[in-house]
Amino acid sequence: MTLGLLLGMIALLPRPVADQTCLAATVYMEARSQPTRGQLAVAEVALDRLDMGRYGNTICDVVTSPHQFALTTTSKNFMFDNTAAWNKAWQVAGKAIAIWSEPVSDRKLVVPHANHFIRLGSTATWAKNPVATIGDHEFYVVD
Repeated sequence: MTLGLLLGMIALLPRPVADQTCLAATVYMEARSQPTRGQLAVAEVALDRLDMGRYGNTICDVVTSPHQFALTTTSKNFMFDNTAAWNKAWQVAGKAIAIWSEPVSDRKLVVPHANHFIRLGSTATWAKNPVATIGDHEFYVVD
C-alpha cells in the first residue's frame, strides 16, 4: 500500500482506528528499524504533542501537521511493504495509545515530556540537551 492510499483511507475510518493507523504509520516510517523502546518513544512524542494542543485535536491531526513527521515529508508513493514491521508498528501504536489513556500519574513512559526527536547526525536549531538517545534517535523537550 502507498502512503497516499493510506492517507486517503484514514478519512473513512472511525476515529479510534484512524488514530491508531496514523500513529502506526508514523512509527513505521520514523522508527521501523528501531527496538520496541525506540518505537514507543516516537509514539510518545506524537501523543505528547496531542496533549500540548498546538498540533491538532486528534493523533492524525498531529502526525499530519506540515513538516513535523514523515507522513508529510515523504513521497505519497512511499510503499508500506514490510508486513512484519507494519504489524509491530500497529502493536506499538496500540500500546502507546493504551498507556496514554491512563491517568498521567500512572503512565510508564520511555521519554517523559519529550515532544521532538531527530535522527543522530541531524541538526536542528532547537536541538539542545537531549533527554534520551534510543537507537538512532535523540529525544528532546522543546517549549
